[in-house]
Amino acid sequence: MDCLFCKIIEGSIPSQKVYEDDAVYAFRDINPMAPVHVLLVPKTHIPSMDGVTAENSAAVARIFEAIPKAAAAEGLTNGYRVISNCGDDACQTVKHLHFHLLGGRKLPDRMA
Repeated sequence: MDCLFCKIIEGSIPSQKVYEDDAVYAFRDINPMAPVHVLLVPKTHIPSMDGVTAENSAAVARIFEAIPKAAAAEGLTNGYRVISNCGDDACQTVKHLHFHLLGGRKLPDRMA
């Protein structure tokens, strides 16, 4: 499979790991949009939110269990934002389900 995030998970492309367990890998975004910008990905390849099924939804649950751990590790004690882009119109550039953890300052109210 020619997936950037799968290659990061397997270690063939370097990343700055923030958190890892048997189901989730979290690493710093190389183009941060906030002082803290971490990507959390399932180790199982799921192309996007549209690819979540009853068979693989446990991977998403594990990410949501990992988000507060990654946020705490990054010192996000005053809040953070979690975003997942799905599809071309939402600017999903890597077709592997991922969640952006953003924080480290007061974030703007508006998203668009």
